[in-house]
Amino acid sequence: MNINHTVVTGFILLGFSAVTNHQVSLFPIFLCIYTITVGGNLSIIITYKLSPSLHTPMYFLLANFSFLEILYVSCTVPQMLSGLLSECKVISFSGCAIQMYFVLLFGGTECYMLAAMAYDRYNAICHPLLYTVIMNERVCIQHIVGSYIIGAANALIHTVFTFSLPFCASNEIDHFFCDIPPVLELSCQDILINELLIFVIAGCVIIGSFVVTMISYVEIISKILKLHSVSSRKKTFATCSSHLIVVSVFYGSAIFMYFRPRSSHRIGQNSVVSLMYTVIAPLLNPFIYSLRNKEVKSNMKTIILRQIKF
Repeated sequence: MNINHTVVTGFILLGFSAVTNHQVSLFPIFLCIYTITVGGNLSIIITYKLSPSLHTPMYFLLANFSFLEILYVSCTVPQMLSGLLSECKVISFSGCAIQMYFVLLFGGTECYMLAAMAYDRYNAICHPLLYTVIMNERVCIQHIVGSYIIGAANALIHTVFTFSLPFCASNEIDHFFCDIPPVLELSCQDILINELLIFVIAGCVIIGSFVVTMISYVEIISKILKLHSVSSRKKTFATCSSHLIVVSVFYGSAIFMYFRPRSSHRIGQNSVVSLMYTVIAPLLNPFIYSLRNKEVKSNMKTIILRQIKF
C-alpha cells in the first residue's frame, strides 16, 4: 500500500513553550548555568595542565572528563538559548541529525567515562599499593579512547535508524534539542525496531556502564566500612557520597528518558527530564569531582597568585 508522506526538510524545537509562556525569562538563567559550566570545567583543565603535582591518573581522567562536559553541554545549550530569544525555532533536517549524533556521542562517552572514573577510585582505595601499576598512563588512555568509540558507535546506529524513517506532516519536536524519543514520535512508520535498538544498544551503554559504576562504589563503600580511622572513613565516604549524587542524577534521568513506556510521555516532560543529564549534571560535575578537592583548590590559588604577581 502506497502512503504519501510530506517531505520534512526541517523541524521546530518547541523547547519550554509547553511548560511556560515566558521563555525569555529563562534565558539569563540558562546563560548563567552555561557560563559557569564551561568556566568551571575549563578551570579544571587549565589547573591540571599547569600543575605537575596533579599529573596523576585520577586528575588525568578528571581533566578529560571536564573537556567532555564542555563539548556535551555545548551541543544543546547554545541552540536552546537561541530558541528562547527567537520566535523562529527551526532546525534543518541535517542539522537535527548532526545534533542528535553529537549529543548521543558525548552522552554515551560520559556513561563509560563515569564508569572509568569509578573504577579508578576503586583501585585507589581498594588496591593502593598496586594503583599506579593498574592505572598507568596507557590504561587511562585506553579507557578514554574506548569510551569515545562506544559513544560513537551508539550514536551512529541510533542516528542512522532514526533519520531513515519517514516523517508525517507534523514537524514540531516536543524538546529543546533533537533527541531520539521526541523525534520518533513524528514518524509515520512503525518504530518497533527503533525501540528495540534503544532497549538493547542504549541499554548496554547506559545500564551496562551504570552497573560497572555501582559495583565499583559498592566495593569502595565496603572497604570504607572496614577502615579503623573514623576521620578517614568520614572523609572517604563524604567524597563517594557526593560522587554518587552526580551519578544518580545523570543515570536516573537518562534511564527515565530512554526506557519509560511511550504511554507515559507527557507534553513538556522531555525537556524537563533531559535538563537533568544534559545541563544540570555537567554543571554539578566540576564542583563535585574537582572544586571540592583541597589539592585542586590549592593549585588553583597558586596559579591565580602567580598570574597576579606577573
